[in-house]
Amino acid sequence: MSWFPTTTSTATAKQPTPSTPEPSQDGGYIAPDRTGRQRCWEGRDSFFQCLANNGIIDSVKEDAKARKLCAPELGEFERVCASIWVTYFKKRRVMEFQRDMTIKKLNAENAAPIDMAGGGGGAGSAAGRPSR
Repeated sequence: MSWFPTTTSTATAKQPTPSTPEPSQDGGYIAPDRTGRQRCWEGRDSFFQCLANNGIIDSVKEDAKARKLCAPELGEFERVCASIWVTYFKKRRVMEFQRDMTIKKLNAENAAPIDMAGGGGGAGSAAGRPSR
């Protein structure tokens, strides 16, 4: 008996490995150029549109459903974007959705906006400090 199974179950589907940035000669990584970034954003937008069409907000928590319903779009997104970008964009989408829902809720409650231009006079601002 071993601690780790030697066979994989059929429940865990093989997921494509997201692309990684190319290493440079100095040990760092080569940043994508404008064309590479544009392809990544187009892949992201296509994947996010598919998620929206299928009512999926969090593609991290609902990974199996997203992979089933948006397989071609997700495959392209993961192929043209660095893996760290894929993770970032997925998490950012959820954060932006939550932000928008909070704003919508506050607007429905007629919450008064806060004037942030004046510095607020809080504990960390110059207005709250005693003069020397």
